[in-house]
Amino acid sequence: MSEDKELEELKRRKLEELLRMKQQEPSASAATVVEVTDQTFAELTSQRCLVVVDCWAPWCAPCRMMEPIIEDLAKDYAERIVFGKLNVDENIEVPTKYKIMSIPTILVFKNGELVDRIVGGMARKILEQRITRHL
Repeated sequence: MSEDKELEELKRRKLEELLRMKQQEPSASAATVVEVTDQTFAELTSQRCLVVVDCWAPWCAPCRMMEPIIEDLAKDYAERIVFGKLNVDENIEVPTKYKIMSIPTILVFKNGELVDRIVGGMARKILEQRITRHL
């Protein structure tokens, strides 16, 4: 009988351990778009294999239309692409450096190098094709 109790105790502890580990793991659904600033931009784009930065402003209707598309892509490609959002009203260095004249402008970086610039709102399928060709 004591073996049964020992076995049950081991099972209970193992289950608790697995639950703790599961709670600490980031889930794919938890993938989010990273807020990017002038101060964090260089570090983010230089450390990742493929980084997509959405340059936007809160008053821009096409930017707001692109927001759910960017969020969905961030979830779908969480393991392969990092997505960020840079508010051009609050950050002026990056838009100046990359000569951003229209928003939304999406900058695509691969291994720290700018490999694509996508300007304007568009359907998810078109944007996804433009981004994923760099994988």
